[in-house]
Amino acid sequence: MLNIKMFNFCLIFLCLVIFSLPNETNANQNDDFKKWVVNFKSVAIKKGISNKTFDEIMKDARFLPKVIEYDRYQPEFYEDTFTYVKKRSNSLKVKKGLILYKNEKDLINEVEENFLVEKELLLALMGIETNFGKYLGKMDIVSSLATLSFDQRRSAFFTNELITLLKLLDQKIISKEILFGSWAGAFGNFQFMPSTIKNYAIDYDNNNNIELKQIKDSFASAANYMSKIGWKKNKPCFYKIKLKENIPVKYLNSSAKKIKNKKKYKFFKQYFQEEPKYNINENELIAIITPDKDIISNSDKYYPAYIVFNNYEQILKWNRSLRFALAVCTLKDKIKNEI
Repeated sequence: MLNIKMFNFCLIFLCLVIFSLPNETNANQNDDFKKWVVNFKSVAIKKGISNKTFDEIMKDARFLPKVIEYDRYQPEFYEDTFTYVKKRSNSLKVKKGLILYKNEKDLINEVEENFLVEKELLLALMGIETNFGKYLGKMDIVSSLATLSFDQRRSAFFTNELITLLKLLDQKIISKEILFGSWAGAFGNFQFMPSTIKNYAIDYDNNNNIELKQIKDSFASAANYMSKIGWKKNKPCFYKIKLKENIPVKYLNSSAKKIKNKKKYKFFKQYFQEEPKYNINENELIAIITPDKDIISNSDKYYPAYIVFNNYEQILKWNRSLRFALAVCTLKDKIKNEI
């Protein structure tokens, strides 16, 4: 009888320990985060942020465990290319893009003409980023950026974004009341990060306020962004190919951080099972990507494969994901075929 009581006691104690661990972990993280905010203030002040702005904005910043979960489990990290692209360039997406274009045709055509960036590209970017403005995000951007800056995985990047956001607020370029967006700190119809707002967002309707949740400023800002980083209108993005297995592995890019080993198209032709049915300049610099190779376990080393051009790399500056760039260009072409 004593043994049964002891067993039951141990079982209850073990359960209490197990169920208390997440709470204790969260409590420790919250305490560490509060200490981090205190230390971060000196960094922000050295970067030119006023005491008043820092205290006003950061007093409500809190650690968001969900943000860490989202950061560790992004679709780019686990979905194969076919699934990822299909989800983001389906017929419903095309239909919604056409409806938006019909409703805002004059503005979108004007933006295309002024910035020399195809309307189909802008529609594709908005469609994939926020489902044409339907999913702008409801996360507290300050807390999201602070959480990711506190976290160690990409602390330097998100610390810079948080500093930039505080500067934008300090200079009254944006208002704190609108700072709700994605878990990663992105904002508006096209999900601009603070550094993107600083460098490329524009007040297109000249009302002395940059409104990235409104069509005019957001479309013009996205077009300005793509134009400034080097997008070339009516130039190709990528073509799907089938590779021979004798291609040296060094030519297969599977990371979006930097596209390496570019060669002229005429050099790579020797490694294609068949040439793409497109008119490609023999001296055009291209690269080859195999986006599933390092993501999907047991994937074919040579399939799927794509030749990518300069425009493809410009989209990588928007989002460092091989699949994202493929999805944007695919949706762009599908919308173009229907307009």
